[in-house]
Amino acid sequence: MCGICGIVDNSGAAILKSLLKKMNGAMAHRGPDDEGIYISHQSPATSHQSKPSVGLGHRRLSIIDLSPAGHQPMSNEDGSIWIVLNGEIYNYKDLSKDLEAKGHKFKSNTDTEVIIHLYEEYGEDCVLHLRGMFAFAIWDDNENQLLLVKDRFGKKPLFYRENEDGLVFSSEIKSILLYDKSVPPINYRGLLQYLNYFYIPAPETAFEGIKKLPPANILIFKDGFSKIKKYWNLDYSHKVTISFHEAKETLRELVKEAIEIRMISDVPLGAFISGGLDSSIVVGLMSSFSNIPVKTYSIGFEYRELNELPYSKIVANHFHTEHHELVLRYDSIQYLPALIENFGEPHADSSALPTYMLSLLAKNDISVTLVGEGSDELFAGYNRYFLYKIFQYLEYLPSPLKKAFNISIEERYKKWIGVFFDSIKNEIFTKEFLEQEDNNQADAELFKIISDAKKFEGIDSALFIDTMFFLPYDLLVKIDVSTMSHSLEARAPFLDHKLVEFIASLPANWKLNGMRFKYILKEAFKELLPTEIINRKKTGFIVPVNYWFRNELKDYIRDILLSSRARERGYFNSTGVERLLNNHIDGKGNYGHQIWTLLVFELWHSIFINNNRGGY
Repeated sequence: MCGICGIVDNSGAAILKSLLKKMNGAMAHRGPDDEGIYISHQSPATSHQSKPSVGLGHRRLSIIDLSPAGHQPMSNEDGSIWIVLNGEIYNYKDLSKDLEAKGHKFKSNTDTEVIIHLYEEYGEDCVLHLRGMFAFAIWDDNENQLLLVKDRFGKKPLFYRENEDGLVFSSEIKSILLYDKSVPPINYRGLLQYLNYFYIPAPETAFEGIKKLPPANILIFKDGFSKIKKYWNLDYSHKVTISFHEAKETLRELVKEAIEIRMISDVPLGAFISGGLDSSIVVGLMSSFSNIPVKTYSIGFEYRELNELPYSKIVANHFHTEHHELVLRYDSIQYLPALIENFGEPHADSSALPTYMLSLLAKNDISVTLVGEGSDELFAGYNRYFLYKIFQYLEYLPSPLKKAFNISIEERYKKWIGVFFDSIKNEIFTKEFLEQEDNNQADAELFKIISDAKKFEGIDSALFIDTMFFLPYDLLVKIDVSTMSHSLEARAPFLDHKLVEFIASLPANWKLNGMRFKYILKEAFKELLPTEIINRKKTGFIVPVNYWFRNELKDYIRDILLSSRARERGYFNSTGVERLLNNHIDGKGNYGHQIWTLLVFELWHSIFINNNRGGY
């Protein structure tokens, strides 16, 4: 797990090593163990055009092959192909055997070098052979071509910016900002998406001109032009013909394998547990594969109704783990500016803060943690899936009744995941700010995914939307930034693409059976887990921002959201914001999520636009 960056300059102008070092330095937390830079050596121009200048940067977090042989950027034998990789390829040993049989020679025991030889063998189709999480860049000097590649679910970040000279890319936005002489203008489409969903989906970011590569995509940059192509998609249309019992057995084996290969590491590893089904399965199977107690980490809150630590303790005791706990208090808000700086753009999933603090605790002992992300979206773990089924039944009502009770799936989904509905949005934000961007254009990416989902039946369409939108743009961004802020690698075994493809092939009613959520997953692992965990209703990971903003942090949010600086920006209607705060503090409604979204936006603006690295 690492941080990568690079520059391609089509004019052939020299690329400064000092610039690449600064870009590397901005993401040193992603790779504290080593730093590498490659800059192409330009020959005098021939004919009318010189070759592009190329610079690649890498920060290394050593996980596999800790020797100097794992140093990046890494090249093939003749130095014509160079790569920087962020991520892990779990099937690299099998791939290296196949490649050696084809005559390829290896100088290291790294997964990075495997990709180089795969590219020599298969070109851009090399990605089809990879099983893991990754974002990587390959410079092919023979073709004068740059490839930027992202894994199937977008577990690892990759940002880029094209300009008249070429292209710059990085694992983090703030690294790209060092390339520019000035901060790019705000991207109002991205910010409107943020207000709609509390995160910004690809390809947009908060900055004009800076893009993020979507999951399962390859960007090819050559001769000053780029093209993007998708190499994989999730398909729910092909269903298995095996029995439920056979499906349970296959599911068990695939989950076991996905966890076992993610325990390959040359450094200590552990797991985050919440006391929920998914992380408990991960810890249980890790314990069965380990001859020493698994190190586990959990976080809780002072408020009993939101505190999951008792359930985490049940799991830890059941599997005899080496368990560590942290109780998060309101004063952890002091770490929010540092976290926002690593996001690089507004991202208002409040669970990022406890994940950030838990990662800080875990980094004392481990460098790799396994997590349960992805299971809810694959096995139908959210209450909204049952509501989705109900709304589907409305399609069979007579037209007059259907019009009275039904709304489009597009509007329904926005209500489920949204933050600021139009009524609140029009009260909180100034007319001038909202007129900067067409809301229909801001929703275009979501509506495209929803359109793709309509070809699948039942709740499969809802699972597809969440897996392609909510999961990669909220949950996986949150877990990556929060953990890598402390040089901690997070691995999500439920998102092994072979496992996911099998889950997609299962009938929908094996996932949501009546009101039994994650039905087949529970049936497959009910003998592994304590009864209290199997029978526990899903509560979700809820951060007590509603309590904090009514009590200990009410002055803090007032000071920031009603400050003269916030008023002068012209984004917010200060009267509407004050009314929202007062209604929340007085208990007239729960607006903690909306207030958190405004708070993150204001802190982000202060850090990146006003260059106030302290936050406020």
